[in-house]
Amino acid sequence: MIVDNVFSTPVFSRAVVQGADVVVYSTTKHIDGQGRALGGVVCATKAFIRKVLEPYMKHTGGSMSPFTSWIMLNGMVTLDLRCRAMAEGAAEIARALQADARISRLIYPGLPSHPQYPLAMAQMGSGGTLLALDLADGKEAAFRMMNALRIIKISNNLGDAKSIVTHPATTTHQRLAQDQKDKLGITPGLIRLSVGLEDVTDLLGDLRQALDHA
Repeated sequence: MIVDNVFSTPVFSRAVVQGADVVVYSTTKHIDGQGRALGGVVCATKAFIRKVLEPYMKHTGGSMSPFTSWIMLNGMVTLDLRCRAMAEGAAEIARALQADARISRLIYPGLPSHPQYPLAMAQMGSGGTLLALDLADGKEAAFRMMNALRIIKISNNLGDAKSIVTHPATTTHQRLAQDQKDKLGITPGLIRLSVGLEDVTDLLGDLRQALDHA
């Protein structure tokens, strides 16, 4: 069983303890978490690494440079502090905006109203650093809101010290067929928000003024 643990982070999810054979991370996200370098990591047993992964890497040549590895290792020094602070901010924003009439749907597994809240708490003990806002008026409303943001940046990245918004329907999930998007809940008005380390009051103020433009 292979687990992509990027959203959960190693701070909140002990995937190996919970039964995973292989755990993968885009270390570009929370592990670096400061927009400095690209990288990825595969965690598994020594036997899997030696017999499966190493031969593949030797034949394909894909490996992290020493300097990038150093950046990632340094990022891990503050990983726990950053992730917990970002998750606290995400939870506070989710609680503050869940009743906002301008948002047709707010998705955050750390809210008791989320259908998988008990599972998220059992596996992670946290809702994590990401939430999603769905605007009923679709892509145009989402674009107007995102373009009106002053503090939060637009990027396809996540898990950064800076707060970031993404429009999944036209970026991360753009190649999916519409029926697949519908099944996943990727609507034209959906905005993914990765909460960073800025002051939560400032972030809420930015989101609320941007919603006025939606």
